[in-house]
Amino acid sequence: MSMIKEKSVLVTGGAGFIGSHLVDALLARGAGAVVAVDNLFLGSLDNLAAAQQSERFHFYREDAADLSIMDHLMARHRVEVVFNLATKALLYSFTNPEGAFMVNVEIMHTLLYLQRKGAFKTLIHCSSSEAYGTAQTFPMDENHPYVPATPYAAGKAAADLMALSYAHTFGADVTVIRPFNNYGPRQNKDRGLEAVIPLTAARLMRGEMPIIYGDGEQTRDFIYVEDTVNGLLLAYEKPAARGQVINLASGKEISIVEVMRGICAYFNYDGQIEYREARPADVRRHRGDIQRAQKILGFTPQVNFDEGLRRTLDWYTKS
Repeated sequence: MSMIKEKSVLVTGGAGFIGSHLVDALLARGAGAVVAVDNLFLGSLDNLAAAQQSERFHFYREDAADLSIMDHLMARHRVEVVFNLATKALLYSFTNPEGAFMVNVEIMHTLLYLQRKGAFKTLIHCSSSEAYGTAQTFPMDENHPYVPATPYAAGKAAADLMALSYAHTFGADVTVIRPFNNYGPRQNKDRGLEAVIPLTAARLMRGEMPIIYGDGEQTRDFIYVEDTVNGLLLAYEKPAARGQVINLASGKEISIVEVMRGICAYFNYDGQIEYREARPADVRRHRGDIQRAQKILGFTPQVNFDEGLRRTLDWYTKS
């Protein structure tokens, strides 16, 4: 087993939703140094308020695709492990499709080049279930075909394939972790690229009507952010994960209508819901198979959706 204690770790996208929770967990587990790199496209320094109290934490507002900068930071901090969480939100596909695709590929290219050069040892890459597209088989295991429906999803799939090709061709110390639909505190809520839970919470707190795109019967497999972070850390700790693609999910599906009901109940809202035309390329059905995560990582999600939703909405109402 590989332990994170005393290791020097770099997190791309470290000021973001999942990245900031990972930073906190790494510090709590005794990492020797935690280096967060984030251009603050969606990330926020507010997410790192606790981390910034630690002398072991270092933040750089930089582009993780910049080869010279990343080379410099890895040498400066003697980085051993990289967790790659930098990306741009799925909805960015509809305003800048090229950017939504290329950010994933360019960052992966930089990291794999530096890894081959010997700048660091281990890469744990955080992908997305969006790389699968809509479920072709059910539940969706790691052998599910890639059918990405958006440029964001295609970029994720391309980055995954690049990472795996380096593992197979050069023996690169790489693991691809593929979470399903993350939710929890700190998820972006105010920049026009919000996911359904923060978007709906924000609208209700402003006294506005909630919105459902399409019929609301589309399903997602929601995983609470703390469970995702635990899975990422297990992926580093378990050598058998190297060269693998591993799903992280709850193993359960829930419709958007059901999600909306839960949010409305929390806010005691019994008014109407506005239905709008379905968004293009919206995934219809998702439910992850987590047998590989259970077998290789010993992973079991700990937070059920009702509890996770309550914690999430508590955070939004207080932040």
